[in-house]
Amino acid sequence: MPSGIRLQRIADRIRQELSQLLIREISDPRLKQIYVTDVKVDKELAYADVFVSAVEGPTRSKEILDGLESASPFVRRTLAGRVELRVFPRLRFHWDPTPENADRIERVLAEIREKGKPGKK
Repeated sequence: MPSGIRLQRIADRIRQELSQLLIREISDPRLKQIYVTDVKVDKELAYADVFVSAVEGPTRSKEILDGLESASPFVRRTLAGRVELRVFPRLRFHWDPTPENADRIERVLAEIREKGKPGKK
């Protein structure tokens, strides 16, 4: 069983290679303007959970996840050739709401700061 540091290095490498693959080699229009936010690999190296988000936000999440699922065999085969592992993990794609949540929190904080200024109520 690989150590936690090795699992993190594998996840980082998969994230890096997948990001480059999405930018340069995949021509599916459903997969434009998306980015990989995180990859988590399980201890047995059986699965890699890939978290993605899009520039537009969650409006296209279903379309994007469907596109990734249909491209999954090609993506896995390509990544297996670039990341040296005995057995390459199966890819599971998930929508990452973190960017939207961070944006919402930032707006709330900005409102609080604006209300806290002298002379405002």
